[in-house]
Amino acid sequence: AQLVESGGGLVQAGGSLRLSCAASRTIFNAFVMGWFRQAPGKQRELVATITFGGTINYADSVKGRFAISRDNAKNTMYLQMNSLKPEDTAVYYCAADPKITKLTAQSPEYWGQGTQVTVSS
Repeated sequence: AQLVESGGGLVQAGGSLRLSCAASRTIFNAFVMGWFRQAPGKQRELVATITFGGTINYADSVKGRFAISRDNAKNTMYLQMNSLKPEDTAVYYCAADPKITKLTAQSPEYWGQGTQVTVSS
């Protein structure tokens, strides 16, 4: 697999989780990377993106609570999720594409397998 997520789980509201996405070096060095999420019965949402140079964008729904980052030495991207809410419950996917427009159009070239995040009230 080109992208492998880890770090999901069950947490109480107000808690924190950190998701990781390990990528192949080819992808990590050249692609824009991002996190999507999809809750049952809801449309998939682009949560955050980060370029190789470190330019970051967030969805309004997570600004101030989530932080995306990347460790170029480890070929790994992270999503630190703080102050979690029940509405953050979803399957979270990492994704990568050479163009950020493909992520914003929700059609990136590579997807991870997804990791479940459940926030209890």
